[in-house]
Amino acid sequence: MALFIKLGWYFRLQWRRYMAAILMLIGVDLLEMTIPWITGRVIDHVVEGTLTSLILWRFVATLVAIAIAVYVMRYLWRVFLFYSSFHLAETMRQRLYTHMTRMSPQFFREHRTGDLMARATNDISALEMTAGEGVLSGIDGLVTGVLVIAIMMVLISWKLTLLALLPFPFMAWYFMIIGRRLHAGFRDAQERFSDLNARVQESVSGIRMVRAFGLEQQEDREFLRISDRAAEANIRVAATDSLYDPAIFITVGSSFLLCISAGAVLVEGEQLTLGQLTSFTMYLGFLIWPMFAYGWLLNIVERGSAAWERIDSLLQTPSPVQDTGQVSQISDGSVQIDITTFAYPDSSSPALRDIHLRVATGHTVGVVGATGAGKTTLISLLLRSFDDPACKISIGAVPVQELSLDALRGAIAMVPQDPFLFTASIAENIAMGRPDASLSEIRAVAALAAIDKDILRFPDAYDTLVGERGITLSGGQKQRIAIARALLLDAPILILDDALSAVDVATERSILMHLQQVRAGRTTFILCHRLSAVEDASEIIVLSRGTIAERGTHQTLLAERGWYARMHDYQKLERSVESGR
Repeated sequence: MALFIKLGWYFRLQWRRYMAAILMLIGVDLLEMTIPWITGRVIDHVVEGTLTSLILWRFVATLVAIAIAVYVMRYLWRVFLFYSSFHLAETMRQRLYTHMTRMSPQFFREHRTGDLMARATNDISALEMTAGEGVLSGIDGLVTGVLVIAIMMVLISWKLTLLALLPFPFMAWYFMIIGRRLHAGFRDAQERFSDLNARVQESVSGIRMVRAFGLEQQEDREFLRISDRAAEANIRVAATDSLYDPAIFITVGSSFLLCISAGAVLVEGEQLTLGQLTSFTMYLGFLIWPMFAYGWLLNIVERGSAAWERIDSLLQTPSPVQDTGQVSQISDGSVQIDITTFAYPDSSSPALRDIHLRVATGHTVGVVGATGAGKTTLISLLLRSFDDPACKISIGAVPVQELSLDALRGAIAMVPQDPFLFTASIAENIAMGRPDASLSEIRAVAALAAIDKDILRFPDAYDTLVGERGITLSGGQKQRIAIARALLLDAPILILDDALSAVDVATERSILMHLQQVRAGRTTFILCHRLSAVEDASEIIVLSRGTIAERGTHQTLLAERGWYARMHDYQKLERSVESGR
């Protein structure tokens, strides 16, 4: 039951709704407790020969009034209680999503997408049940049980009550043993569900690769293996859960046997009336629900506890970057970078060292180098995906640590090497950062990104629905839509992370020319392997093994005859061979 303590922060927030629901539940239980008493009174009137039409109609009218009141209160407690449980699920998903948006790339390398999806859906649904049906089972079962036992002991016979309750301690002991097995079983089942979810996500995302390599049968076997493990885990949980009902029926049956046997003796000895014994057996029947409620409560709480552990482990994972900045606006797009050394948390060797860079507002900086030279790491530090005391980075003369994360990332528009498109229309994808943008504004940036004509060739033009991750588009089209999306933001800083690799040289030149026109007064970083993309940059830095090996303008670097010049000559020769000249 420790889970209810852990969720105490939420119960305090929603205490009015929960209190209203609990009062309605108690009201329903109190009204229902009068029905066996009325039944017993009717039977005693019949046995004594004192039942008249007036008395009978009074009892009938009372039962009708009780039924109406119970109907209304049942409706109200469901509204109050389940609204609160649904709101908990919404709150937890928002907290989990917000937390994940603050995490570093390292976090997502350690957690599979399918596992994160399972925790945000299946596990939170288990918490939702705890805050809804769990509270219902606990409160209603407890109130009903206490009321029934109190009525039987005070109003009918305490001796018969104690005798009828003899089997119940054995059931409580049995439930405690089952509860321990359920907790372990639920945790294993939810882990297997995460594995299954992750496998489905990977298989669907990589379906074209699976087909290209003819791996359908192998994928089928692997999926069947994981699916079987998930099914077996759930079967074990179901087998453990199925032990509750027989224990309840045996306990209640034994209690009824003791009640009828001893009750007959008391009636024979005139210590009880037949109506009182009838009421007692009806009240004993009311104890069936508390027993089921207790079993169901254990089931829900164990499921919710296992889910809470998985969710809380994510929420307790510290973010390497704390949003403690107070500055909410950036004055200009100038950038200052001073990196003594930087190493990833899981690596002892530095990824960057001795990087010192000053970029004035309106300048374009090219960052080139071999694969693994540290280009993306440099940009990750600018985006503050990591923090390190040895890395001092400022934007507009303000250290990035003093900027709020919203201000920092709102000031930077980035086009990643692998652009992500959502399952929405092309217009909606371009306007992702500015949902209120007009179609004319969307078309204007699409033209700058040299994608407008391609879009107009589609039957639905800008209303064309792209598949998941833009699967219906070519690589070059996806990159250009991502560039248009970044241009629409008109951020002080634009980062192109190898964002022109999938377009031809002519299209690249057209896009870069447009960028020079519309990005005047804005800072631009271009990371690339194809050096033609940085020929007009204000400054080019060549990274090698995490440090600056060369720097200067295009002409300066060519004259130095270093790595840049050799790679430029090689790419020039490569283009000549491809063009046949």
